[in-house]
Amino acid sequence: MSPTPVREAMLDLAKEGLVETVRNKGFRVKELSDRELDHLTEIRQLLEVPTAVKVIGVATEEDLARLRPWAQRIVDAARELDLISYIEHDREFHLELLSLTGNTELVSLVGELRARARLFGLNRLAETGELNASALEHVQMLDLISAGDRHGLERLMNAHIGHVRGTWAGTVPTPAPRRRTS
Repeated sequence: MSPTPVREAMLDLAKEGLVETVRNKGFRVKELSDRELDHLTEIRQLLEVPTAVKVIGVATEEDLARLRPWAQRIVDAARELDLISYIEHDREFHLELLSLTGNTELVSLVGELRARARLFGLNRLAETGELNASALEHVQMLDLISAGDRHGLERLMNAHIGHVRGTWAGTVPTPAPRRRTS
């Protein structure tokens, strides 16, 4: 393979904030600061939680049945400590869930945010045995959607996304964004 397409791909990754250029050396994976990770987590909560709640009004039982195998694959990957599969299936599940609202721009944006956060701290979850509990939350999400439990889903989604900054990273969880009431 020619170095030109590889360099172009690396520059694309740099534009997305996933790698940074190192003068006279090439590229390295960009480490996110705690502040950047806090910001990404907050943005994800602001976007994903209300969108997931909106799914309650539009998802059919067929939609949920189609998502259940994805949730099970996440559970299986957690049980086997297969972090690569866990990340892949987790991403597919969340984006497919959000796509039920029909907002392709939001799904694309969330996909970019998830790529930047890259599920920090999965190793810690696997080491502490908490990865299985996190995986089961995907099944619980579908159960809450099926039951029409908006408040339960909102609480679970905020906690689930907050894992990126809480248990996973070994820090205090990011509080859920507060909504203003009129």
